[in-house]
Formats: sequence, C-alpha cells, structure tokens
Amino acid sequence: MKASQFFIATLKEAPADAEINSHKLMMRAGFIKRLGAGIYNYMPMGLRVIRKVEAIIREEMNRAGAVELLMPIVQPAELWQETGRFDKMGPELLRVKDRHERDFIIQPTSEEVVTDIARQELRSYKQLPKNFYHIQTKFRDERRPRFGIMRGREFTMKDAYSFDRDAASAAKSYEAMFAAYKRIFERFGLQYRAVAADTGAIGGDLSHEFQVIADIGEDAIIYCPTSDYAANIELAEALPLLDSRAAPTQALTKQPTPVTTVCADVARMLGVDLSRTVKSLVLATDDLNEHGEIVKTRVWLLLVRGDHDLNEVKAGKVEGLKGGFRFASTLEIEEHFGCKPGYLGPIFNKEGLTKPVKVIADRTVARMSDFVSGANEEGFHLSGINWGRDLPEPDVVADIRNVVAGDPSPDGQGVLAIQRGIEVGHVFYLGTKYSKAMNATFLDENGKPQFMEMGCYGIGVTRILGAAIEQSHDARGIIWPDAIAPFTVAICPIGMDRSEAVKAAAQALHDELQAAGVDVILDDRGERPGAMFADWELIGVPHRVVISDRGLKEGQVEYQGRRDASATPVAAAEVAAFLKGRVKV
Repeated sequence: MKASQFFIATLKEAPADAEINSHKLMMRAGFIKRLGAGIYNYMPMGLRVIRKVEAIIREEMNRAGAVELLMPIVQPAELWQETGRFDKMGPELLRVKDRHERDFIIQPTSEEVVTDIARQELRSYKQLPKNFYHIQTKFRDERRPRFGIMRGREFTMKDAYSFDRDAASAAKSYEAMFAAYKRIFERFGLQYRAVAADTGAIGGDLSHEFQVIADIGEDAIIYCPTSDYAANIELAEALPLLDSRAAPTQALTKQPTPVTTVCADVARMLGVDLSRTVKSLVLATDDLNEHGEIVKTRVWLLLVRGDHDLNEVKAGKVEGLKGGFRFASTLEIEEHFGCKPGYLGPIFNKEGLTKPVKVIADRTVARMSDFVSGANEEGFHLSGINWGRDLPEPDVVADIRNVVAGDPSPDGQGVLAIQRGIEVGHVFYLGTKYSKAMNATFLDENGKPQFMEMGCYGIGVTRILGAAIEQSHDARGIIWPDAIAPFTVAICPIGMDRSEAVKAAAQALHDELQAAGVDVILDDRGERPGAMFADWELIGVPHRVVISDRGLKEGQVEYQGRRDASATPVAAAEVAAFLKGRVKV
C-alpha cells in the first residue's frame, strides 16, 4: 500500500469535546469522525484496525466450532415482547414503528432472534450442540454518550449463542468459548484479565468478564498476585477480617458528637481508629398492588465497618432483598427511626418503630466488639457497643461489602490487590431463561420435548480499539500491538522524489515485505521527515524504516520500533529479513 493511494488525515490538536486519551488520539490520528452524539464514522485508518480485530475473532470462533450467520439490526418487537424485554428494558432500547405502525427495535443484542432461529431449526437432540455467532452493528441509546467509542450509542459487537441439550453439555460449550476468548485476547497482544463476574438476575454460576487493563477503566478488578484468583468487585468475596469476636472490655457509653455525622469525623473526635466504627445504611423494599401502588414497605438496616463500602450487588442477594430494593429517603428514615441518618445505629427500641426492621450485619461487623456507632439521637454516638450484651445478634450475617486491597484472598493463597480494567468481553451461561420464554424446545432420545440450555458470548469489537489505546499510548500518540495495527510497518523514504536510489530501495523493500505477508505502507507523499515521522508515531505503526541517500551510501537504513527511544542502523541488504523476524503476526 502506498500512502498517496490511501487516506491519511491527522490533526495537530484534538477537538474540544474529546475527553479521554483514546478519544483524543483516535480523532487526531484520523481513525474516527464524529457524526452525532455517540455516533462516529470509522475512517479508513480506523476501519483497518476493526477488520483485523474481526479477522482474529472470526478465526478463533470458527476454530472453536461456532457457525457464523448474520442477524438483522432491525428486529420485530413481537420477539422482544415474548421475553418481556420490550417493556422491561429502559430507554436504552430504541423503539421504532414502520409505515404500518408496527413496532420494531434497533437491536442492542440478539438473544430473541437467535432463539427464534433455534426453535425453528433445531428440532432434535441430534442437532445439538450448536453455536451461532455474528459480527454486527448494535445500538444502545445511552443517555449520556461519552469517551468517544468507549461509550457510544452505535457500535460493533461479536455476539455468539450456544444451544445444548443439558446443563453439563452447556458447561462444555461455555468452556470452549472461554478458551477461545483467551486465545483471541492473547492474539490481540493486549494485557487482560478474565475475571469471575456476577450473574445478576439471570442466575447460574458461570460468568466471566474479559477486562483490558487500563488506568482509565471503569471497573475495579480484584485479583491475587500470588494465585489465579480474579473477580470483579461486584462478585469478589470479602472474608471476615476477624477470626472471632473478642469479649467486651468497654462499657457502653453515650458520647456527644455535635454536627458530626460521617464515620471518619466521629473517629477523629473520639480518638479511635476508623476501623472501630460501624455505619448504618437503610434500605427499603416495597410491595406493590396490581396498579403499581405501594401497599407495604419493609425496612432493612445494613451495618458495615466505617472504612468499608456497601456492595449493592451482594446486598441484592440477601433473602428479602433479591426482588429489588431502594435506599430509604431521609424523610422515611426520620419518620421511622426518629432521628437523622448521620446518627443511626443498631441499638434501638423495636417497639417504638413505625415499621418492623431487619438488621443485616456484614461478616466483619458481626465479629466486632467495643465498636462505635450512632446513638439514634441527633448529636450523639455510642462507644463500647457489644453484640449480645447491648443488642441482640443481627437477623442476618452476610458478605455485603466491597473488598479492599490487602484483604485475604478467598482461595487462601495470599492477599488481594486491585487494578482498573475496561470490559471488552463477557461469557455467560443463560440456562433456559430465553428458551422457556420463547418455547424453544428439542426432542430428546425418548421423543420428549426439552428446553434448550443456552449460553451467550460477546466481544465489543469497536471498543477493543479504545481499550487498546488506553492501555498503550504515549505523548507522541498511539502504540498498537502488531496484530491489530492499521499497518505493521511504515517505510519512510527521505527525498524519494529526488533520489532514484531511495525510490528504488523503498519500493523493493515494500514489495518484498508485502510478498511475505507483512502489512506495510510506503509513505510516498513527499512530506518533510519530521512531519512524516510525527504522523506515523501518532497513528501508532509498530515498526518504522527510514531510507535516505546518505544511509544507502553507507549500506544502511534506520529501524525504529514504536516504543524505542532511538533508531537502530540495519544493513540495507538485511532489513527485510530483520523486519520479518521482528514483526509479530
């Protein structure tokens, strides 16, 4: 490929609305052009990266036995009404009507459509297992699209769906996809972690996220540096930090704490460590009638250590909160407990409450003694609180907090650390959630209908670009791994229009590399060396060769890897072999 035949449109400055590094660099390097909020044109340079990402995914999906098809972007609403998602999904689901006033959706994902295919085509156990996948445009109407393609509205995703006869077979399909995903991300050349993830309302115990490690990542990845344990923060188990509950050593004492409602401030005022305090959080669950009106409200008091944070996903797994909860309003708290939220504590007169309350203590809190918490009276806290002596045992003891760095690893192999990650892939065991809703059955060996067991597996194709850039860039621009770079080698001839020797050497190297399957571009635009080098550093091409008259007279060219601080002289006659040895494909 010659640069004069391609389209290169770099910018010195990023647009003012570009927020994070990947957004800025993709705009400056000419990979994307904004068309509307969260909607981008993928320019030729960016599209080359997308196609390379897709090619790796396609090869590994095919290798794993998945079968490619293509499902439409516009889908009839009836399928989504069968599963209830047409009404349950929020405004992120873009709903449209055709000229006949029939309802359609712009797909964010394709579970309904692929299940419809399966129920029509997969009639017998002899046709199972089967895994269908496609690489297709998706649309999610984000309320606040931001960060360029990292949280855009239109994007490309690879989504696959497996169909099996039973849970054991489905687990094998899951493992095959998990292994395929590991190969995919290793081939991308990205630093990543596969972390156990929460399965949410779907249930089951098989779910992993694939996270590209990057400081800008929105997700907290919990891992043990001395073992294979890894999970996202929603799922990571927080073990109790005390082996057992110590005997009381302090008397229960009411302490004045005027205008002090935050645990950290209370600890400073009372001269105790923050880890000796307990904070109270009030949740509410509502029973609704057929008209959606609240007929009964239940109150839950959750207790976590003062230096810990509530994990809402874990709280949602506690019996009684599984159906959904909300944080009680300040007015509800004051009406129910008779005091302001900042002074709440677990010692209260249950008979004096307007509604019954259940106390849920985190595992660590349940083993604490002589702790500090609110006195349920404005301006006061209690110190020397002890379970059994001063208050009854909690109604429920559960893991309801976020882990913190230094916590013991659940596998007993060390302590936990935390890093940030960008979720770019997810493998998920669905079970019969969709097959039951859509009556997708097959006939078993005995001729009896059985619901298909399903799994789903997604990779954010366009999101990979942003994640890769966030992981690897510098002040000069993007640093692509070889496998997904728009071009792997850039040949930069100096004075090509003035020197036949330079022109011939550049063309010969280009042709030899191209014949060897190396993705090479020859910059024949006639740009000044500084401008030419700056463009390819911004674009992020991993390998650069500079050919000049002076170098050729000495029998040399200059090679510089994108991460190298300086160039390396290489014999002109050996540069092709040198590059073939360096390039990773």
